Amino acid sequence: MAKEVTKRSDDYSQWYDNLVVKADLAERSAVRGCMVIKPYGYAIWEKMQASLDAMFKKTGVQNAYFPLFIPKSFFSREAEHVAGFAKECAVVTHHRLMNDPDGKGVVVDPAAKLEEELIVRPTSETIIWSTYKNWITSWRDLPILCNQWCNVVRWEMRTRLFLRTAEFLWQEGHTAHATSKEAEAKAYEMVQVYADFARNVLALPVVVGHKSPNERFAGALDTLTIEAMMQDGKALQAGTSHFLGQNFAKSFDVQYTNKEGKQEYVWATSWGVSTRLMGALIMAHGDDNGLVLPPSLAPIQVVMVPIYKTEGEHDAIIAKMEEIKASLEVGGHSVRIDDRDTLRPGFKFAEWELKGVPVRIAIGPRDLANGTAELARRDTCEKISTQVEGIAETVDQLLKDIQQNIYAKALAFRDSNIRKVDSWEEFKEEIKKGGFLLCHWDGTAETEQKIKDETKATIRCIPIDSAVCEEEGKCIYSGQPSHRRVIFAISY
Repeated sequence: MAKEVTKRSDDYSQWYDNLVVKADLAERSAVRGCMVIKPYGYAIWEKMQASLDAMFKKTGVQNAYFPLFIPKSFFSREAEHVAGFAKECAVVTHHRLMNDPDGKGVVVDPAAKLEEELIVRPTSETIIWSTYKNWITSWRDLPILCNQWCNVVRWEMRTRLFLRTAEFLWQEGHTAHATSKEAEAKAYEMVQVYADFARNVLALPVVVGHKSPNERFAGALDTLTIEAMMQDGKALQAGTSHFLGQNFAKSFDVQYTNKEGKQEYVWATSWGVSTRLMGALIMAHGDDNGLVLPPSLAPIQVVMVPIYKTEGEHDAIIAKMEEIKASLEVGGHSVRIDDRDTLRPGFKFAEWELKGVPVRIAIGPRDLANGTAELARRDTCEKISTQVEGIAETVDQLLKDIQQNIYAKALAFRDSNIRKVDSWEEFKEEIKKGGFLLCHWDGTAETEQKIKDETKATIRCIPIDSAVCEEEGKCIYSGQPSHRRVIFAISY
């Protein structure tokens, strides 16, 4: 293999770290805790962006942009919000450097201290609601449905590429509504958009549910989430949508005049997904040979590798490949002919497997003479001989099959690792095995925290789309009555 990665069974964590780097997705930067997203990785993120952006706009959302810097005083206006982010905030205190009088480089100019310190955006609720105050006066101004694609900074001490970095890319939607009912409906609509994207684009089965009070977004009245299971059995929060009530409207005095001429506070939502989805893509689908990319997100959906000995064979095969490439591109597929003459075909095969390209086409002199080609599908590593005539239709259907199969495989894995647990002793043993545990919980934050302290397991969500959870029982920890099961898991 061109660039070997650690086997998942040997060290899953090391496998992930190897794959991110060796598949040319990202690397650590000179800035501690930050990453460089390389062109191949960014191309995948761009496809995620394009899909999500189109889905947002179908719901009436428009894109905007708000400042990277937030006055420190804004955070103080919403106590729960500031408490949730205080430890992660990066703060700008000065605006200028000066030459060190001792000749040791440059230092902060003490005379350039800011009148008010600025927070480098960890999330934008405060700066956006200070802006919405200028936009909203009447019920006619509502709803406001804005999204921004941007970077945020949360000063993490323990970082992993894509999963947790000091700076990462995301989108954050922020909407303003006249009524609680409208805002709650929007929060629910957007978590369903995320679920649709996860299942149909990312090929990732997810559970939709409510976060427990302990796990809610800081400042939210309710947080909806999509939770996914990775191949090591751990949970990954893949996206969240928050009903913020009137907390931020009251903090920034955002009121509107209703149809009866009375002043009312606005109702809010916020929702977001980030480059953490790149981590989900790797951990949910990758194998010991590298990435396994769903065709919907693959920067290169089809790679073509010529096999030849003479210059004449090379020219004839490349000419045929150009014809095939053109026919595939008409169907909207991204295709690359790997005509590098410094590498052997076997090395190329391994490299494109590592990068997760869904379909590989190889043509040699014998194939050319017989009007055939060899297709290899990345998800199963199966090889198929097919006729060149009609190959565009064959590949088109193959890509659809691969997309469906990747999802089906992930779904089967998840469902085989969901278990009902009804006692505390059983829970302590089962949680070590990974997976999702369906358990009764008494609904108290105290019990939830004790379970976390003793096992590191958290309530991933209270499912809203699973009838199997709706039943009477007793809390696994306290023994108190419970009306439904929730999902516990160890998470990233």
